[in-house]
Amino acid sequence: MILADKITELRKRSGWSQEELAGRLGVSRQAVSKWESAASIPDLDKILKLSQLFDVSTDTLLKDEIDLADALPGELPSPSEAPEEAPLPVRTLTLEMVHDYLATVRVQAGRLALGVALCILSPTVLILLGGLSDYEGGYRIPENLAGGVGTAILLLIIAGAVALFLSYGRRMEPYEAWEHEPVELAYGVTGMVEKEKALYEGQHTRLLILGVGLCILAAVPLFVAAAVVEDGMLLIAAVDLLLLLVAAGVFLLVKTCTLFGAFQLLLEEGDYRRGRKLEDQRNEAVSTIYWCAVTAVYLAWSFLSGDWHITWVVWPVAGVFWGVIAGILSLVRRSRSKS
Repeated sequence: MILADKITELRKRSGWSQEELAGRLGVSRQAVSKWESAASIPDLDKILKLSQLFDVSTDTLLKDEIDLADALPGELPSPSEAPEEAPLPVRTLTLEMVHDYLATVRVQAGRLALGVALCILSPTVLILLGGLSDYEGGYRIPENLAGGVGTAILLLIIAGAVALFLSYGRRMEPYEAWEHEPVELAYGVTGMVEKEKALYEGQHTRLLILGVGLCILAAVPLFVAAAVVEDGMLLIAAVDLLLLLVAAGVFLLVKTCTLFGAFQLLLEEGDYRRGRKLEDQRNEAVSTIYWCAVTAVYLAWSFLSGDWHITWVVWPVAGVFWGVIAGILSLVRRSRSKS
């Protein structure tokens, strides 16, 4: 038996998918696929790890004249006893398809990020005009006028954000299935994508640090204004500055994460691992109900309280809770499958 056949048989006898074996070795699923198809050979470090994982000697793996059944008689379960992997349709992506996808993402990532930033900025004018309507220092304007104009501007900004979201969805629609289906890059494309990803990683890290930093520092002007001055207008200006800094930070985070996520999608890494895609498909109904409910709570709380500078915290909190819910659903499914 050659090395490729031995890796395939040992993996199946252990009941692991290619993705699970890749995770244990710290490599991509494509690397394991190439090993099993004899398109490439693992380096020495990975040979040693394979030997440890499968509890076989390196000689057993590397010497073609050694058969697994002869080397380890009676120690391995028969292939029929190992769980069968459900065949999954794999979408093969050509170089042209990948180039078109990355070019589209580079343009649309900025529009998506701008839409999210506009949603955060939408109440700033309403907050400012509301403060002016109550200010007694000579800039007082009628309360009805402030509320009407501020609300109209808020709705216009949100309408612009929605238009950006719809444009993003329409442009990315041809690639939507890639997020949920297994993908395989054509010969030679994987190296190109890995190279572009490596080139972008440095910029991605810097933008993440800057975006998170802006979001954290956004509250500083508000705390300083509250501690130093008693002027209501300065406090209102500080609130608007907070929203501006948060919007700038979120813009950077959304844009760079969307771009970096495109590379992860193509390489089936991170949130786009093949096993994760299957979990997302199973959770799709619950996810739809959950995020619709979160949106309803956010809008109801925001419009009823008017505290737009506070209500945005619904989204990060909801994201954390969704991670918990998804984990619970996964545990329930595993317990059911074992029983």
